[in-house]
Amino acid sequence: MKAIDTVRTIETPEGVELNLRPAGPVVRLWALFVDQVIVWMVLMFAAFGLAFLGPLGLGLWFILMFLAQWLYPVFFEVMGGGRTLGKRWLGLRVIMADGRPIGWGPSLIRNLLRVVDGLPGAYTVGLVSLLLTRNFQRIGDLAAGTLVVHEQSSVFAPVLPEVEPVPLAQPLTLEEQSAILSFAERSPRLTSARAEELADVLSPMTGARGSEGLKVLLGMARYLWGGQ
Repeated sequence: MKAIDTVRTIETPEGVELNLRPAGPVVRLWALFVDQVIVWMVLMFAAFGLAFLGPLGLGLWFILMFLAQWLYPVFFEVMGGGRTLGKRWLGLRVIMADGRPIGWGPSLIRNLLRVVDGLPGAYTVGLVSLLLTRNFQRIGDLAAGTLVVHEQSSVFAPVLPEVEPVPLAQPLTLEEQSAILSFAERSPRLTSARAEELADVLSPMTGARGSEGLKVLLGMARYLWGGQ
């Protein structure tokens, strides 16, 4: 059986780990309910004011209803850091699947596809999709490449040894940079002999062996992490 709460860990090329906890269907439905209450309260008050305009007011109200239902979530997701008012209330946030902030295009896609998620009624397709996908994604999320996660998702920066940064003598791929940062983070937990042994593997790049080679490699990691 799928667990209701999962943790998805994304490691960036810079060695930063994003621990993302996708939001399950229950809390997402509550956030949707709160958003709908807010939207319909605004529409109700608008109806009182537009009623004095007769048929024109009715037409304007329908336009307002369309904008509120379809553009309200897009605006707040992009301009509000991935949070509509309902998501903010429930401590949720929409992000891209790789951890980046959501943009206009993905937000528009995921919200327009609410029509599909709502079929054939009572949000059935969306609920089935949430339950069957590992990261609780509805059809709109799958198409847009987005996730809804709990706000307590956090970023952990690696703790690197305090050494002087050493500029790279040659360009490295993102995978190579990630490997060096990962080694530097783990090095304090290794014996000196083991750390030097592993650093010797990269002696053609560091130009040194033993303790000096280890120091150069750790300095490269500090440089990659932004040391000056």
